Amino acid sequence: LTLGGVRLARLARDASIGTPSYVYDLDAIAREARELRAAFDGVPHLVAYAVKANTAGPIVRALAAEGCGADVVSGGELAVALGCGIAADDIVFSGVAKTDDEIDRALAAGARGVGAIQLESVEEIARVAARAKALGRRARVSMRINPAVSFDALDTHAHIATGHDEAKFGIPSVDVVSALERVRGLPELELVGLTVHVGSQITATEAYVEAARVVLGFARGLRDAGVTSLAFVDTGGGFGIDYGAGCAVRPADFVRAVRVEQSRARLDDLALYVEPGRSLVAAHAVLLATVIQPKIAASRRWLMIDAGMNDLIRPALYQARHRIAPLERDVTASVSEVAWCVVGPVCESSDDFGIHSLPSAPPRDVALLDAGAYGFTMASRYNGRPLPAEVFLRGGEVAFHHAREPVDRWVADRLRDES
Repeated sequence: LTLGGVRLARLARDASIGTPSYVYDLDAIAREARELRAAFDGVPHLVAYAVKANTAGPIVRALAAEGCGADVVSGGELAVALGCGIAADDIVFSGVAKTDDEIDRALAAGARGVGAIQLESVEEIARVAARAKALGRRARVSMRINPAVSFDALDTHAHIATGHDEAKFGIPSVDVVSALERVRGLPELELVGLTVHVGSQITATEAYVEAARVVLGFARGLRDAGVTSLAFVDTGGGFGIDYGAGCAVRPADFVRAVRVEQSRARLDDLALYVEPGRSLVAAHAVLLATVIQPKIAASRRWLMIDAGMNDLIRPALYQARHRIAPLERDVTASVSEVAWCVVGPVCESSDDFGIHSLPSAPPRDVALLDAGAYGFTMASRYNGRPLPAEVFLRGGEVAFHHAREPVDRWVADRLRDES
């Protein structure tokens, strides 16, 4: 099994890397960004990479080099985006509960602050205005609208659906007009955009386009009312990938579908922003794991690996399924495959990666596929297990890697006293 032209078994058995370890193909990630940007066909746009999907500096730098901006949801993510060379003007700051410190950091970035602070509630308007006044800045803001798209229409997991009317995200459509009037009445705020985001792992364009029509309708109404400050409309991200069950659309298909609606709304002069995360990085990384041992009891076979839910929490959190493949196969022998329940070492029943068809003779190492998004970035030290290694490939070789965290570091942190 290879990634980016590199044999993964060699990495798993390299003493300086070992397992568990995430391996990323930077060239493939850059190609994803180029393909998506080409879909805009030359019209003004910004691909604001959703940094929460994967915060690794080499990945953010690779996307910045392809002309991407950033969508951030914390002060830490803002610092990573700026540190990787993304201009403050090309950053949008989202999040439903920004602290005053985070708002201040957003306002202080660059010459004019970030490109837009995304307002997610009516109550947040006054808070952002107050911080802007205190810092002597005028805040560029965008309003995130909750379009109340039916949950059933989104066809995604409840934990990653954000555009229905019970979600905590965005300003309800019924409150948007009064919220817009409030923003326009505050001299500390400049309304530069309107935003919508309906969820993640969306595998059809219909619900996405439905939400885009809502935000484009409000933008058209502002234009007709003589508002000239709008610079962009942002239709969010959430583009799905194929985790093995199929995905009929590519990220570019979402962009092309929205461009049709943008033209119908006579808003081609506005820049079109999108906020992809998963679709740029997920398919171009794997999590390598070593098989510790099998366990066979009655009719159940367990394959126990050294990667657990602390390394990749998506299966436990979202009931997500990641395909699992051996790093090497014996192609000369006739080896039957059987159903193995692949589990990790964490002391939780939810540390379960599902049933997979694998050789009856357990492989030495395996790869959990499509692990580039919400993998390492959601990893934890639960059960006293150190964070996994990260390996970055470019040009068919290892460009650099971050070693696995030493156990002693976790122990020393837990043993600290008040002194």
